Amino acid sequence: MDTPAFRTRITELLGIRYPILLGGMHHLGTSGVVAAVVNAGAMGYITARSFASLDAYRADLRRCRALSGGKPFGVNLTISRRPELNADVPAWIDIACEEGVRLFESAGSAPGALVEPIHRAGGILLHKCPSVRHAVSAQRLGVDAVALVGLEEGGHPGANQLSAFVSGAFALERLQIPLVIGGGIGNGRQVAAALALGADGVIMGSRFMVASEIDAHAAMKQRIVDADEHCSTTILGSLNDTWRVLHNAAAREVQRLEAEGARSHREFGDLILSSRTKARVYLGGEVEEGIVSLGPAGGFADAIEPAGHIVQRLVADAWQACSALRRTVTTTAAGR
Repeated sequence: MDTPAFRTRITELLGIRYPILLGGMHHLGTSGVVAAVVNAGAMGYITARSFASLDAYRADLRRCRALSGGKPFGVNLTISRRPELNADVPAWIDIACEEGVRLFESAGSAPGALVEPIHRAGGILLHKCPSVRHAVSAQRLGVDAVALVGLEEGGHPGANQLSAFVSGAFALERLQIPLVIGGGIGNGRQVAAALALGADGVIMGSRFMVASEIDAHAAMKQRIVDADEHCSTTILGSLNDTWRVLHNAAAREVQRLEAEGARSHREFGDLILSSRTKARVYLGGEVEEGIVSLGPAGGFADAIEPAGHIVQRLVADAWQACSALRRTVTTTAAGR
């Protein structure tokens, strides 16, 4: 018998069976893994910034549509703080809409400029935020839902020093739109805990780094499988650009340079460039030689397996935890 579906505001908004979202992953969030997550009943977002050209981006959207059998999937729009790196954003939106995509996840800078063109095309925008105040601001700007991440998030969690669950509890007092939380979530019990908190779902990334469909070297995936909850560390905090990453030799070298006084991105050379990570780690399998965005949720990975299996395991564990919670809630007759 199939595991029963979960019904929350986010499953209703996105038309999905399970309240699990695979957020954007630079260089890795492409059609293979996104379609697999979508086919399993959750939602995934192709990362527009991952592609070398607009033609390659369009081709991957079409591939995802074919792999998912026409099921809805999303596109991640990561907005840089450097305006010159955002020149293709309007084209990313236009191409996605031309290809039938109506679900978008934004991250980085404030989403104000994205709301109107996405809504005009009949789209839905979820904005990923690092703090409660950013979530409230995004709600005011007209986004349809918010993802709130804590300091455990793999990648750039911002300057926030609160966990996903602490931030989420505060945000629920101030938001009216659907809320999902993320950061350190890689187990179904945490999905159930997020729902018990009052969130509408979770957003994840690190747990899916070992998915068979992720286009990266098996050595990188095995490195994560072999790791535990201490698999991540932070770098670049001294530059007010905190980055949670795989605890490897490259990360330790960045930390050494920071300790010696490096205070600008250029002082780290190519160590922190995504092009180095793609070439050496994702393609070459040199797992110590590049910076890999990863949170402690990577420690939950215990096998290289299809993304659909990961979703199924998360859902089964979440349902079991929810059932256990229901058994702990009892009522007594009046007067007893």
